[in-house]
This record gives sequence, C-alpha cells and structure tokens, in this order.
Amino acid sequence: MTVSNIPNRYRFASGRAALFVAFTLVGGLMTEQTQAAEAATTAKATFGGGCFWCTEAVYAQIKGVESVVSGYIGGQVENPTYKQVCSGLTGHAEAVEITYDPTVVPYEKLLEIFFSTHDPTTLNRQGADVGTQYRSAIFYHDEEQKKVAQQVIIRLNAAKVFPAKIVTKLEPATVFYPAEDYHQDYFALNGYQPYCQAVIAPKVAKVRKVFKDLLKDE
Repeated sequence: MTVSNIPNRYRFASGRAALFVAFTLVGGLMTEQTQAAEAATTAKATFGGGCFWCTEAVYAQIKGVESVVSGYIGGQVENPTYKQVCSGLTGHAEAVEITYDPTVVPYEKLLEIFFSTHDPTTLNRQGADVGTQYRSAIFYHDEEQKKVAQQVIIRLNAAKVFPAKIVTKLEPATVFYPAEDYHQDYFALNGYQPYCQAVIAPKVAKVRKVFKDLLKDE
C-alpha cells in the first residue's frame, strides 16, 4: 500500500457515474427469490477490493451494516500474518467480512457499492498495489449470493460500464481470519495520513454523495 506514485486508475471508481446509470438501466436487481432469501435478521457478505482499509471505510458508513472486519480469506495458510499475506505466497486476499441486516440493505446494494468503489477490471491489482492478495473477489456464502453476483457481473459487462471486462473472481467463502488489531477501523483512526487522504478519503466521499440515502444517521 504505497502512497507515492498512485496511478490515476487507482481513483478509477471516482469518475464512474456511468456505473450508477447502468444499474438503473438494467433494472432492479432484486427478485422475489432473493427477497425471500434475505428475510433473515442478519447475513454476511465478504468482499476483496484491494486494500482492505479502503473497503472497510466504505461499508462502515452504510445503514444496515452492523460490523465490518478487515482480514484475510481464500488462502492455504492458517492464521496468516499481514507480512505473510503481503508476500503473495499464502493465497489469501485482503478482504472485509460484513455483517448486515438484509431487510435494511440488500445484498445487491452491497454489490453495487462494491463495484462502484474499486476497479474490477485489473487482474490482481488495484493501482499501485499489485499481487493476488489485492485481487477483486466476491467470496459467496451460499449459492444464492453466487447467482446474484454472476447476474450483476453479466449485466454490468453487457452495459459496458467499464472500459474492459470485469475480472472479479467468485470464490466460495472459506475461513476468514481477522487482521491484526491495528488494521481495524484504520481510516477512522488514521484519516490524517497521506495514504488515507489520497486514496481512501475520495472513495468515502463518493459513497457519501452517491449513496446518501444509505448512510447511517450521524
């Protein structure tokens, strides 16, 4: 997670107004089937969108989200450390595990936010962060989440929202290992740092502008 020489494409999502138009044009993503499936009080969603500091900060402000934990998933090593994951040798992705109330914020809306706040077209890369640990990935918790994610990707590709094909991986959710304590609530506790100001703050500001109807009451 380097601060210097951040490519313009790292702020890829900041100029993607077309994304929201596409979500409108393709119609509502909710179906009677998914509405019924999301009748539970709480559910989990797990996303890898590059730096987990960014992803956590984005979802922490969304109404219906009860908790967001930064961590590691999708690898072969038990209880990996940040240093191990950063080596790219463990197979893990930096990700967040979201506990949310689907009656307040549906899974499809979480996906919309996900695709709006990172670049899903660069393989194993988000800007200056390169490696499989920064892959764009949706770790589905059941077949319904997998189906919904597949449908969303198909619709976004068909609408040509992005300049290239979406390469987001769909992987079954495996063991999620919470990251070290200093990674949790990173933006909230370190918002003054250059990386936070240059990379995370614009994403948070975008969500507050575009998804203002989904923000938690302050």
